[in-house]
Amino acid sequence: MAGRLLILKAGFASNNNLIRSLMAGDSSLHIVGCHEDQFILKKSCAARNYLIPASAESELPHVLNRIIKNECIDLVIPNSDADVGTISSLRDALSCRVFLPRKEIIKLCQDKYALTTFLRRRGIPVPLTYRVNNLKQIDKLFFRFTLPDRLWCRIRKGTGSWGAIPVTSPEQARSWIKYWQEMRAIPPGSFTLSEYLPGRDFCFQGLWRKGKLILAKTHERLSYHVTGGNPSGTSSTAAVARMVFAPRVAEVCVKAIRALDRAASGVFFVDLKENVYGEPCVTEINAGRFANVPTIHDAAGKYNMAITYVRLALGKRVKSHGVCRFRDTCYVLRDIDMLPRVIRARELSQGFEDARGLGNGALIRG
Repeated sequence: MAGRLLILKAGFASNNNLIRSLMAGDSSLHIVGCHEDQFILKKSCAARNYLIPASAESELPHVLNRIIKNECIDLVIPNSDADVGTISSLRDALSCRVFLPRKEIIKLCQDKYALTTFLRRRGIPVPLTYRVNNLKQIDKLFFRFTLPDRLWCRIRKGTGSWGAIPVTSPEQARSWIKYWQEMRAIPPGSFTLSEYLPGRDFCFQGLWRKGKLILAKTHERLSYHVTGGNPSGTSSTAAVARMVFAPRVAEVCVKAIRALDRAASGVFFVDLKENVYGEPCVTEINAGRFANVPTIHDAAGKYNMAITYVRLALGKRVKSHGVCRFRDTCYVLRDIDMLPRVIRARELSQGFEDARGLGNGALIRG
């Protein structure tokens, strides 16, 4: 499949992963990158790269169309919430294809409180959530929960556990929100208090065309890549994850996407955590972009999701495979300054010597 692609925010780790996945799936692709920061752009692994103005500037559509014309681009791929929002608003002004959900769906999904309210009204499992309109109401909100001993306090927009923290008292929540308002200029009404979900943590990524699920893969986060003493203790980026086939997770996600749009098209990835009863609850839906592990999803299992996305976007014939099962148990390992790795369970004990039993016996050689 010959195709020419433009990747926004080239140089970011997630987008370099996406480019590697695309090239692994089809080396005939010509991939162009662009970014407004020249230092980040220098890290891009695209074949050609362009420094562009910040997305807020009015000349952006003209600059993008110039690149599209110069490079004969077939498809623009945004892969961050900000870029998805920008390209969604510009889709009619660009002189090539985009493959995104409808504008109103993207807008809804980028507001976690609005999304949770929408899904709850339609019977989709989500954590009980209230908007914090002002600091004075926190005590009253806190005790609306059946189990108020621990709640989840977070900003209703953003990624990477932005402004998120578990709290055990109204005083903690009030101080946390007040800090963000005073030090980070976060406006009032931006925070929510939610039911704390203690169970397993899943990410379900699916490709859709006109309401039909074409391909989906699921991973479970086992530990998190957390930097700088992240107070939430969690992250959307897993340090260790496991590819899984989880029918109930898939069922909840499919219902959620179809509740959003019966004719959904594009890529959606859904984050879920289990509540105290083991029920997976949707915590957010990212519409129009990949999770930050596309390379891993494509290295684990038979089908390349990135290439499938491009084929769908370009109107090629694509067979529907639905939710993937995995023949082997696959673990995903990630860290700063290392390429992601996929390790089969049978490989875990290979390549090192087990010294844990040195006091009681001989080494176990892997």
